[in-house]
Amino acid sequence: MKQLIACCGLDCEGCDARIATVGNDNELREKTAQQWSVMNNAPEITAATINCMGCRADGAKFAYCSDYCEIRKCVNKKGFDTCGDCKELNSCQIVGAVFQHAPSAKENLLSSDTI
Repeated sequence: MKQLIACCGLDCEGCDARIATVGNDNELREKTAQQWSVMNNAPEITAATINCMGCRADGAKFAYCSDYCEIRKCVNKKGFDTCGDCKELNSCQIVGAVFQHAPSAKENLLSSDTI
């Protein structure tokens, strides 16, 4: 499985926060902060908070991902790499919400690709 697949199966490689961090792109940070603050009704999301190298990668993490994400907390508590390692994947309501909005996330978790 690719290292840039998040605990929930989302692909961090295509995430604007990671792209802005890797490229030190302040314009993309600003755009991402504006979108995410509106989408999440979270005015505390600012360009300064858009720094992330990926959920499972070393380095900076977006505050939600590092401090609040229940999926990431669960994966870490169980000692898994991702939700794909959990036998409750198909019945889990927490990660199931991600799959409703991003079906490719589940496909990423079930993929046999490795680095």
